[in-house]
Amino acid sequence: MTEVTPELACPIAPVVDIVFSRWTTPILWTLNEYGRQRFVELERRIGPITPKVLTQRLRQLERDGLITRTYHREVPPRVEYEISPLGLTLAPLFATLATWAKTNLPAVDESRHAYDSDNRPRP
Repeated sequence: MTEVTPELACPIAPVVDIVFSRWTTPILWTLNEYGRQRFVELERRIGPITPKVLTQRLRQLERDGLITRTYHREVPPRVEYEISPLGLTLAPLFATLATWAKTNLPAVDESRHAYDSDNRPRP
């Protein structure tokens, strides 16, 4: 009997794990929208992310080849991040998801509201 792995059951599962983890999408979206940025700029644009988590995610994205990190030997040192050519290949996917969100999230909200109204605890 052949064992079904998540990758075989859903061929996009590895992509979802890489691209759609908690802070990865906002980081990639921000770098795609605004271009090369320093750590503090990214932190400001992304919102409530801790510096530790942002550092971890940036390192993972660099390891995955989705962003590049440029270190400038200056005083004080300057580091910039930008989306890599590989990361740019995700732009059409993000554009499609943004369109889907704009078109369909109101219906999702309506569905949730209807579900919650029908399934609220009864005395």
